Amino acid sequence: MGAVIPIYLETGSARVFAGALDWPGWCRSGRTDTAAIDTLLGYRERYAAAIGGRGGALTGDGSYGVEVVERLTGGAGTDFGAPGEIPEADASAIDAAERTRLLAILQGCWRTFDAHVEAARGVDLRLGPRGGGRDLDKIRGHVLEAEQAYLAKLGSRPPKGDGGAAHLAKHRKAVRAAFTARAGDRPPPEPNLVRVLWSPRYFARRAAWHVLDHAWEIEDRVTPE
Repeated sequence: MGAVIPIYLETGSARVFAGALDWPGWCRSGRTDTAAIDTLLGYRERYAAAIGGRGGALTGDGSYGVEVVERLTGGAGTDFGAPGEIPEADASAIDAAERTRLLAILQGCWRTFDAHVEAARGVDLRLGPRGGGRDLDKIRGHVLEAEQAYLAKLGSRPPKGDGGAAHLAKHRKAVRAAFTARAGDRPPPEPNLVRVLWSPRYFARRAAWHVLDHAWEIEDRVTPE
């Protein structure tokens, strides 16, 4: 028998997101509660593989269930396709062990995204529901741009650069530093003027979801139908 996964549901008028509270990035959507939960569970092994060793608790042949512990009212962003409401659990404190775990999960998401980007070099991404019109470089640029905005919501100014490999490495170093500072109740480095900040837990949840969503988009678009 597998574990029971605590989840939250974010419900808009046309779309529902189901997110695993303890596993940032494991968040999928559907038209109904049941469809969202079924999709979430359908991605269990894919998510576990994406985050590497930290996903070991989610592997195995047992049946997995969920417990809905929080319901959130979504809005236009939910229906557009992005979870945007903050679970109450994301306000909880983060100790050293949990900080290490969350950063390892985010690092695993980055690693998976980078691997799918490299695997898709020189490949024509097929269009369709999982594709839209972005090419590979535009997807990569979009993910970095979004994560820079997320870093600002942690309270740090994003490093400037041209979007190349050196800039990406600098950005991710800044993310780790800001996350570590905020998780330890310290001011983030390179502070900005943003007044309403995200909690570190919610930053990890939103950033991991966005990185994995586009990693899986790339993977799906290079896989023949």
